[in-house]
Amino acid sequence: MTASDFNIPTFKLPNGQIPASRSEDIRHTLDENLSSAISQALKVGVNHIDTAEIYTTHIEVAHGIKQSGIDRSNIWITDKYSPGFGKFKAPSKTPYEAIQTAVKELEVDYIDLYLIHAQFFDLENTHGVTIEQAWKDLEKAYEEGLVKNIGLSNFDVENTERILKIAKHKPSVLQIEFHPYLFNQSPGIVEFAQKNDILIEAYGPLTPLFRATDGPLAPVTKELATKYGKTEAQILLRWVYQQGVLPITTSSNEERIRDALNIFSFDLSKEDEELIKETGSKYFFRGFFTGDQFFDKS
Repeated sequence: MTASDFNIPTFKLPNGQIPASRSEDIRHTLDENLSSAISQALKVGVNHIDTAEIYTTHIEVAHGIKQSGIDRSNIWITDKYSPGFGKFKAPSKTPYEAIQTAVKELEVDYIDLYLIHAQFFDLENTHGVTIEQAWKDLEKAYEEGLVKNIGLSNFDVENTERILKIAKHKPSVLQIEFHPYLFNQSPGIVEFAQKNDILIEAYGPLTPLFRATDGPLAPVTKELATKYGKTEAQILLRWVYQQGVLPITTSSNEERIRDALNIFSFDLSKEDEELIKETGSKYFFRGFFTGDQFFDKS
C-alpha cells in the first residue's frame, strides 16, 4: 500500500511536492524501536519524514528507510538547522556544516526541504552566525543541490521579513504550531506567509485532543466525528487542511497512521469549519515556545 492508495493531495514547492502526511552519543546510537516505527509508517503509506538536527534521529531515519524497502525518490525528507536554545549551543558551527552532516547521517544525496528551526538567534549559541548569514548558508546548499527547497520554522513576520529582504531564493515553507486554539503562532504570520506564497506547515495540529484537553472543542469534535463517521483526529486534521495549511502529525500506531492518511475522502462543510474556528478562538493555548519572550500572545 502506498500514499497513492489514499488519493493524497500534494502541496507544490518550487522543487517537488510535499505529500500531506516528525548528545553526540545519542546521535550515533541506533534506536531500533524508532527506526522500526519509521519503516512501518513508510510501508503503510507515509512518505513525508520530518526530522531535525536537534532531534538526533538521522541515523534512525536512514535505517528506517532501508528497512522499509521504499525507494528514496518516493520519500520526502524535511530537516532543520538548530541555532541553539537557552544554554544549549548550536550543534554545528554553521547551517552549511549542519546540512553536510545531515546528508551524511541520513545516507542520502539530497534533502527535500531544509529549514532554520527557530528565529531565536543568540550569537554566542550560534558561534556568531546571524539569521541573515544562516539563510545565505541555506541558499548555498540549495544552489549546490544538497537541498531541494529551503524555508523557516517558528518565525514571526518581523524575522521573516528580514529573510525576504536579503534572500536570493525566498523561503518555500514556514513551519509553525497551528491548530484551532492557535491560528497564528505570532500576530499576522499566516496571512503574511500566504500573501508571499510561503506554504504554512502545521505542527501540533492535534493539540486540542492531546495537550489542551480541557478546551471548549471537546464536545464539538466528538459531535462532528459522529456526524462524518470519522475520528476526532481526522476532523482536526481535515480542518487544518481546509485552511490551506499542511498538517504534520506523528504516531507509532498503525491504525492512527492510516487514519491520518485518510483525511481526503471527505470535506467539512463551511458551517462546521467555521464552528471549529469560532469555538477554538475562545480558548488560547500554545504548546511550544510558551514564554512571553518568544511570541506576542495577541
